[in-house]
Amino acid sequence: MKKILFLLILILNVSCLKSKEQKHLFILSGQSNMARLDPKESLIPILKDKFGKKKVIVVKDALGGQPIRRWYEGINKNNDLKKNKKGDLFDSLINKVKYKSKNQKFNSVTFIWMQGERDAREKLGEFYENNLMGLYNLLCQELNREDINFIIGRLNDFDLQNKKYPHWSMIRSIQMKVATSNRRFEWVNTDDLNDGFNKKGEKTDNDLHMSVKGYKILGERFAEKAIEKINKEISYEN
Repeated sequence: MKKILFLLILILNVSCLKSKEQKHLFILSGQSNMARLDPKESLIPILKDKFGKKKVIVVKDALGGQPIRRWYEGINKNNDLKKNKKGDLFDSLINKVKYKSKNQKFNSVTFIWMQGERDAREKLGEFYENNLMGLYNLLCQELNREDINFIIGRLNDFDLQNKKYPHWSMIRSIQMKVATSNRRFEWVNTDDLNDGFNKKGEKTDNDLHMSVKGYKILGERFAEKAIEKINKEISYEN
């Protein structure tokens, strides 16, 4: 009986030790609505409260007004399937990720993506699904992992009538389709985050960009969804 009790205590101690050693990497990228998001305001505090201050590394590299082809282009307007190339913004992102994560091992990696406005405006929706999946697969390849969680911030309700951005609703649908195609994928709703006041103190209503409060909530939603996916994968493994 004493031997069994000793073994149980030993197993628990080893389990706790492994839990303490676990680190989690979060990669944020996209265009303006990601560029304007301040991870320190809401996302990082939630993640560190959950996993520990020294167990979380967040890498953000985003640039407003950019199409997905700046990260990855597998299909273009000419339907050129031979391209399959990574863009300059992907190089910028992956270099930053590798620099900040050098010589570290991570229990989980989560990719958080907020982009699509430019592609909707340029009427490139028919190529978006292929390029979005290509981007995810390229990231997995570069980091030599097959278990990266993928969280997509769905385009908000700015132009559901497709008047200014002809492929707005198409991109939204594609983002949800991709997000439901894999158990490691998920999407986050942003429809209620673009009303209120911007940083200039101007009142906004159904805007292309989020309000000041909206960005804070967006960070919270990304963090909560990331934690949810990580916990689910742990339950699968056990």
